[in-house]
Amino acid sequence: MKIGFCMLLWTTSIGAEHKRLLEEIKATGYDGVEVPIFDGMPEDYFQIGRMLDDLELGRTAISVIPTADKNILSHDAADRQRGEDYLKWLVDCAASLGADGIGGPLHQTLGHFSGTGTTRDEFEYARQVHQTVGDYAKANGQVIALEAVNRFETYFANCMADLCAYTRSCNHPAIKTMYDTFHANIEEQDPIDAFTRHADEIVHVHISENDRGVPGRGHIPWTETLKAIKASGYDRWLTIEAFGRGLPELAAATRVWRDFAESPEAYVREGFECIRQNWDAA
Repeated sequence: MKIGFCMLLWTTSIGAEHKRLLEEIKATGYDGVEVPIFDGMPEDYFQIGRMLDDLELGRTAISVIPTADKNILSHDAADRQRGEDYLKWLVDCAASLGADGIGGPLHQTLGHFSGTGTTRDEFEYARQVHQTVGDYAKANGQVIALEAVNRFETYFANCMADLCAYTRSCNHPAIKTMYDTFHANIEEQDPIDAFTRHADEIVHVHISENDRGVPGRGHIPWTETLKAIKASGYDRWLTIEAFGRGLPELAAATRVWRDFAESPEAYVREGFECIRQNWDAA
């Protein structure tokens, strides 16, 4: 098991100016970080990867499909092609970064709604794109971890049962799923059972408190959650995803209207302790 921290608490674009912060994350005991990929070129992420190598920090990557003209659920074939090209660009950047994989709601444009549930055609559109991109990801040493995101942000597949049924239908080794404790707390009737029943499809885990604040300060049952994850044999990343108001545009997108902690350091320090102590005790 490896413990990571998502850099979206501070930035959507890592650079040399974040080296001291990364050193502090490493000193706390983290094994790596989750790197946002929202813009730039593969060469930019190669340089970030070199910096992380020097700091002996592992890494995963995170992104979203940002605009409707790249929506892979669209009835417009041109939109779906742009979405496919965008996902391949993400793979190129993640591979240059040296990431273990890339996750997020990479099944539809974030925050874009049709007004109904996902249709059979939309599932088929997504499957065609993901199988093609899956081949590209596999050839570049990447796995895409699709995220079950709550109903207020997406509509494609809000719970793990639906998302894992979809990835099983894709039947591709590079198209798997991510489990996020924040979203599961909203959508699952039994969040822990939702992980356990679908552990075979899960390749990444986001550790996120019920308010997206400091892990351990809310009501997510961390002892039981991490015990179940450990019992499943899962041995990959447990990455803290938390949000604050430091980035106004991202705060608006994630509906963060108040501070959840007195400082970013509290997220880093207490979050690490929450994972480490509960995992060791499991």
